Amino acid sequence: MSVLVRLSLFCLLLAVLSSCHPLSVDRSPQADPYAGKSVPSTRFPWPDGRRAAVSLTFDDARPSQVDVGVPILNEYGLRATFYVSPQRASERLDAWKRAVGAGHEIGNHSMRHPCTGNFPWSRQTALEEYTLALMGQELDQANAEIEKLLGVRAATFAYPCGQKFVGRGKNARSYVPLIAKRFAAGRGWRDEGVNNPAFCDPAQLMAMEFDGLTFEQLKTLLDTAVEQGGWLVLAGHEISAQGRQTTRVDTLRAFCEYAGDPQNGLWVDTVANVAGYVAEHRSE
Repeated sequence: MSVLVRLSLFCLLLAVLSSCHPLSVDRSPQADPYAGKSVPSTRFPWPDGRRAAVSLTFDDARPSQVDVGVPILNEYGLRATFYVSPQRASERLDAWKRAVGAGHEIGNHSMRHPCTGNFPWSRQTALEEYTLALMGQELDQANAEIEKLLGVRAATFAYPCGQKFVGRGKNARSYVPLIAKRFAAGRGWRDEGVNNPAFCDPAQLMAMEFDGLTFEQLKTLLDTAVEQGGWLVLAGHEISAQGRQTTRVDTLRAFCEYAGDPQNGLWVDTVANVAGYVAEHRSE
């Protein structure tokens, strides 16, 4: 076989091997559908150039909220959302009226605080025994009682125990649609992240536990919210120095001081106000 023929065969073999090599990829601009296209910004336009939103929320109309929490918030000019049970609110009615007058939001937390009957204390109000019709009646009754007591119409709701179902087994149903029909937002409990304002379902807002956190622990959540440009919803109960289901006074005060510095980029407002802003701006 002549040298010329051997050279031709060798070149042919190289061409075949090159066409079959798994690492041979066409990297021309035509092969990339996103070549030359800018990636759209996902940064949400919070007001006044702020980089994240934070909503402080507290459940059950506990006395420490109006005795301890509201005065601290008022001192720093911050507004929170209080999800009240009408019966408990009626026990400190004047104090709750003052909270409303100071600009704090009053939200719906149901009449009877129904949760799963797996909790012994909730056996008489077990969600497994509820129907959508019964839940709808309870939501409407709580709204009527809140308006009668405090003169405000609840715009947002907090799911008791963070649970969003009624019934059991094949008859179990989500009651999220009932919340979406009646309220601008529904807040969960003990969730795992920050809400993406451009995507989140306002009827199922994620909320992270505020109770028990030191400010150092809270700062980690705030940093995540700023990094993501998100909406952090915090959920607490009692407001005191320590105890079960208790937001620490020192943490609350440290947060208020931190949020008051514009350099930290936080917009702090009620769930209703942030939800309204998000609804208006999420398509921009």
